[in-house]
Amino acid sequence: MLRVSMATPLLMPRLGNCGRYSFDGRGGCWNGYGKEKMRTTGNAAAKKTRLSVSPLASSALAESRHSTAANFYKEVLEAARDKFTREISFQSKDEDISLAKALLYVAAEDEAFLAFNREIDICSAHNERRDTSLLCDGKGWESVDTMPMAEKNLNAWLAELDAISKEVEAELVSRDIGCHLAEVMEPVNKVLFESRGFRRSPVIVDPKCSYLHSALSSGCASAILLSVIYIEVCRRLNLTIVGSRVGEEFLIWPPTGNPEELFKVTSGHSLFEVVNGKCVEDPRSKASDINSHSLLGLEIATNRDIIGIALANLIQMLQRLYWKRASRTNHGLMLTSPLRSVLKSEEKLNQDGSSDMPLLRPQELRLAIMASERLLILEPHNWSLRRDHGMLLYYKREYEAAVQELSICMAFAPEEEAEVLEPFVEKLHLMRLETSWKSLGQKGRLTIP
Repeated sequence: MLRVSMATPLLMPRLGNCGRYSFDGRGGCWNGYGKEKMRTTGNAAAKKTRLSVSPLASSALAESRHSTAANFYKEVLEAARDKFTREISFQSKDEDISLAKALLYVAAEDEAFLAFNREIDICSAHNERRDTSLLCDGKGWESVDTMPMAEKNLNAWLAELDAISKEVEAELVSRDIGCHLAEVMEPVNKVLFESRGFRRSPVIVDPKCSYLHSALSSGCASAILLSVIYIEVCRRLNLTIVGSRVGEEFLIWPPTGNPEELFKVTSGHSLFEVVNGKCVEDPRSKASDINSHSLLGLEIATNRDIIGIALANLIQMLQRLYWKRASRTNHGLMLTSPLRSVLKSEEKLNQDGSSDMPLLRPQELRLAIMASERLLILEPHNWSLRRDHGMLLYYKREYEAAVQELSICMAFAPEEEAEVLEPFVEKLHLMRLETSWKSLGQKGRLTIP
């Protein structure tokens, strides 16, 4: 179970409050060393020194080291969120936003969160076993920009995109390229889909496919991330690629005054199909309805739109993992299920003052909340996003924060949706009061006159 207390909406988690274990390093006692021990030299002296550490001192040393690591990860989390916010700031021009940087900051924040939890697990194991072999040797990095993600830091992953674009450039130079669009785009497709072997994952079941650095590392990516990689590579070659959301798909293409050439079939496939995958030929997908005429009517996505779509996909993937576990004991459970059930009957509160919800390790849930927070930075007035964010907080048992978010949501929501939310928010008020009552050590049920 995750041992981190996260209680403030739209703010960074309070990583200093670690639940079961305190990471405030406590003082300990080192055993005294006699002169005869200190005469030992070299590796033998180092070994004797390590063996002479008392269990109490060893525990204090471990907690001190993990306290430093925990504080460092807290700083990295805050720095990653701050840099993401500045990258997508509305004070910046949309064309100046780097899709790659913004999404790598998302990955860095989540990686730091996971690393923090690993620190808690290591410290917990150390406290239980008193095992000095679990001590860390240090991180070897100093900031969010140098934090390793899949063995490379953020700048190295940006350099990876540079390297891909250089490969495409080499292909362009080696060919006698004319001005035809298909000839210009063919080297891009060859490098990405043949040389590098990038492929779309039709159903995202692995969280790694939803993070840019993992997609660059494995070659397996969600459709939106593969589109981001395509756009970023072409941008480095001064080739413009635009995109638009069509149903559940995100389609990209190079702008052209002659859209018919995008749909001209060569060697069994059109350029539009090669760039966007099999969805454009799938009759179940709205993307299959796009042709040279309807393409001109699509609304072009901004960079902020693209980042928002990537975040929304990440949230959906994390929720899918969470609900997959929850539905084993709660068949048919959905994010908004409690909103509907409260209209039918009052849910009974269990002994700890919370509703009957699945008790799970909430790592994916916390990551989904973090993605939701970032999405709200992009779209602060989107009532449905704020409703979903409030419901995520509800499942995390952060009732006060959930009340705040859902109350704000009611101000923006359509009247019929606000009517659904109102009784649920009232119930959350009571749940919050009862939880506070129990936390004060009071017995019995809280009665409201």
